[in-house]
Amino acid sequence: MPQQVLAQASSHSSPPATPQPPPPRLRQATRKQQEKDTQHREREPPPPPPPMAAVDENEDLIRAFAGMGGLGVDEAALVSAMGRWRMQPERRAQFRRSFHGFFSVSGGAAAGIERCEDEYLRHLEVEFARLKDAAVLWAMHPWERDARWAHHALHHHGGAPAGVALVEVACTRAADDLLGARRAYQALHHRSLEEDVAYLLKDPNAALLVGLVTAYRYEGERVSEELAAEEAKALAAAVVKASPAAKLVQNEQVVRILATRSKPQLRATFKIYKDLHGKPLEDDFVGEPCLQEAVRCLYSPPKYFAEVIGRAFMDDADRQAKAALTRVVVSRADVDMEEIKDAYAKQHGAKLVDAVASNTHGHYKDALLAMIGK
Repeated sequence: MPQQVLAQASSHSSPPATPQPPPPRLRQATRKQQEKDTQHREREPPPPPPPMAAVDENEDLIRAFAGMGGLGVDEAALVSAMGRWRMQPERRAQFRRSFHGFFSVSGGAAAGIERCEDEYLRHLEVEFARLKDAAVLWAMHPWERDARWAHHALHHHGGAPAGVALVEVACTRAADDLLGARRAYQALHHRSLEEDVAYLLKDPNAALLVGLVTAYRYEGERVSEELAAEEAKALAAAVVKASPAAKLVQNEQVVRILATRSKPQLRATFKIYKDLHGKPLEDDFVGEPCLQEAVRCLYSPPKYFAEVIGRAFMDDADRQAKAALTRVVVSRADVDMEEIKDAYAKQHGAKLVDAVASNTHGHYKDALLAMIGK
């Protein structure tokens, strides 16, 4: 997958590439995939036809993406669609179903996912240089996107803690979306996410991360205050007993509570902990960043994501911190971006759109602002 890095390029865009036909191998792969897609669709009842205006917009966006064959990408058309289709994931789903060759209908474990073809992904670094990877990530099915992020974190994290992106996916997604990401991971990589986490991570965080990525949490609002008080005391006892030789992340009670309880139940537990001890739980998890990330993600995703964006704009931000900007904006644009904007303003005393406009450039800046909403 292309590197997901914050653009630091000049606002002067380079000229489009010299028109060239797509590679023969790519054309052949596309024809075969179209035949497969046709066979798959014949087994399913046809969806209702979209309105004519939606059809026209789909065709416009397909033409914009079709520049990937060497004819140059229409960045302006892509950015325009990002703005018009904001908070409308169903329109992107229709686009994926309409764009044969770039996306293919999946079966088996990933049924219901329009998968982005690997042949095309290999061309992204060049074709989408001015938009980085924001455009294709925006167009992807969210489950496939999360699966690819998780795989990248496990295999290509370049020395950065792999747990950060995994915790983010595991703890900020709805239960069905996390399950969907696991299904997509199997379809893409022919292994389960949890087996890769358990096998590839040779550190004390592995057991917690396996628990988090396999969780299917209750999503109702019912909370037991009695249970919250009991488990706040259990967490406090674990903190007291912790030692350099016995990390908290390896404590069975800590792992069980964080990996199984619903988010409303955990928020109640965290509140009681803070009331009892005068400080938030993550303050007692100092030196254990994976635990701290999990608590922040589970407690308040908007607040957590506002902090991640703020770190991307710091003068000493590293490559991973800058890459997180694209990841957050793309994945949260249709979920809780308004709450993130509010949290960012409270944390930094500035509007998120102003910070993005000041710290990014060119079409990449335009794409981010379109997804955020000006």
